[in-house]
Amino acid sequence: MRAMIMHQLGEPLEVDEVPDLSPPENGVVVEVHATGLCRSDWHAWAGHEQITLPHVPGHELAGVVVAVGAGVRRFSIGQRVTVPFVCGCGACDWCRSGNAQVCPNQQQPGFTHWGSFAEQVALHAADTNLVAIAPSVSFEAAAALGCRFATAYRALTVRARVMAEEWVTVVGAGGVGLSVVMVAKALGARVVAVDRNPAALDAARALGADHAIIADDVVPARVHSLTAGGSHVAVDAVGSEQTCTDAVLSLRRRGRHVQIGLLPTTSGLSGIPMARAIAWELDLLGSHGMAAVDYPGMLALIESGSLRPQDLIGRLVGLEEAALLLPRMDTASPVGMTMIDPRL
Repeated sequence: MRAMIMHQLGEPLEVDEVPDLSPPENGVVVEVHATGLCRSDWHAWAGHEQITLPHVPGHELAGVVVAVGAGVRRFSIGQRVTVPFVCGCGACDWCRSGNAQVCPNQQQPGFTHWGSFAEQVALHAADTNLVAIAPSVSFEAAAALGCRFATAYRALTVRARVMAEEWVTVVGAGGVGLSVVMVAKALGARVVAVDRNPAALDAARALGADHAIIADDVVPARVHSLTAGGSHVAVDAVGSEQTCTDAVLSLRRRGRHVQIGLLPTTSGLSGIPMARAIAWELDLLGSHGMAAVDYPGMLALIESGSLRPQDLIGRLVGLEEAALLLPRMDTASPVGMTMIDPRL
């Protein structure tokens, strides 16, 4: 099969032929029809994640099951499937309680093992992690769910519990930020989108954002003015000390902050304005994807047309072009999601 290979951290990637995969016990091999190019993949390439070289990135995917390992009961060859980027072990208390997204023995394609920037990907604990997708849902739309869209959906519905008419401020209008805009509007919330890229803000407006403002030194003050006292919910969809700070300081008293963007630092600690969190009784929440058991509600909204993740896809590329785009993700400002079809 063809795959995008990372031989060294932070160095150019190659597309090359590698041996076809065999399914692990209780797992499957999926032929990849669509896989998303995500900023988390850049973090792995840059060395912010622990990976074993040589490595194949990619963690948002959808495709068709082509091989089934011993012990798999619920899935068979030919089924159209997607998978969360966090794959639970299926056996621990967290998985049995429906919280595979925090499984201590989790696997993550593109991080703990070879990922989906290839014609095939092996996935573990298939009965726990795979999600069947209806023919009416495209592979590209399903792949968009694996990380960014599902993370945004769970961040707003489960973690922040957004209610109609509340203000939601999202800092960063890339793939996950635009997902936040779409989900928040579907929930009846009012949205302020913040980004440095005017084209990204245009995309946020097209999805229904009530206000779209350029990122500058006075983001919190502008949000407080637009929302008459601050946002009820704020989301950092980028992952930097500045964007996290802007999001937290944009909140009103007793507001809820959800951190989606990764915050890599040398020490493993991140600067957050805790004095404000204490004085204003803010809730600081994390969101780490969504377990497969929680997908049906989201998929039902997609099949009904209430949510349209396919509208967030900006372009479709092959592996060779994706290998050039991945190293530039920290400086590029693409509009929407870039989707890869490894068969191109």
